[in-house]
Amino acid sequence: MRAFTAIVNPAAGGASASCLIPLARLLRDAGAEVDVEYSRGMEHAAGAARAAAGADRVVLGVGGDGLVGCVGGALAGTDAVFGIVPAGRGNDFARQLGVPSDPERLAPLLLEGEPRAVDAIDANGTAVLGSVYAGVDAVANDNANRTRLLRGSAAYYVGALRAIASWRHADYLITVDGERHRREGYTVVAANSGYYGFGKHIAPDARVDDGLLDVVLIRKAPRTLFFAVMRELEAGTHVRRPEVEVLRGREVRIELAGGSGRTLPYGADGELPGVLPVTARVMPGALRVLAP
Repeated sequence: MRAFTAIVNPAAGGASASCLIPLARLLRDAGAEVDVEYSRGMEHAAGAARAAAGADRVVLGVGGDGLVGCVGGALAGTDAVFGIVPAGRGNDFARQLGVPSDPERLAPLLLEGEPRAVDAIDANGTAVLGSVYAGVDAVANDNANRTRLLRGSAAYYVGALRAIASWRHADYLITVDGERHRREGYTVVAANSGYYGFGKHIAPDARVDDGLLDVVLIRKAPRTLFFAVMRELEAGTHVRRPEVEVLRGREVRIELAGGSGRTLPYGADGELPGVLPVTARVMPGALRVLAP
């Protein structure tokens, strides 16, 4: 019988409790041991994950993509077993893996499922799970994180509107496995998972176990066309447009070309670790996760 340590993001509030309380009851009723650790921040969450894994416990990330990416990233490259309890606004990595949010369906997976090896991303020395992105989406991410009156996809949509309204096309230099590409446009996404930004299917052909990153570029276009692309993101049909380019590789460097002095943030799993440049390298099969 497995022993679990659930690392919870308190900022997720009621969502975490509504997911974890019935799930923990089901796990304990089955004979499993469940401890709960409340995160005091990302660094603390990562340390708690490594400590629990060192005690041969299954580590559960309870929250959204930021907490899940932090905890899962801390375990990447180890023999630890990781489980996801989707309890955030986006839950994009759980969506990609097909991890259910319903406790009645999730509990048997955590109790009896076999760990599945999936890829992770090394982003400037930090392991993350879903994607690394730089452009109007990272600016929208920042706007959404600052929004207090709206939640979930509504916060991201309003944040995106604000980002697009003030956007100046960036001059990118993207190097994929040593091949350089200079593009002007809205964003560059190096995707391990196909989903980001609260359910947007940015890289519909991405797989978490193929040892590759799908690099999606949305090139320069009128704002009206970009809004059309946004509407198509949920279904993933945007990749059919000529303004959208998809590359694939194992190592991707994203930077700004020229000497304009402009800075641009990059995002990773819903967090904003820093500004360009960023190098994303795939970590094949680095994480053992309980997923269908």
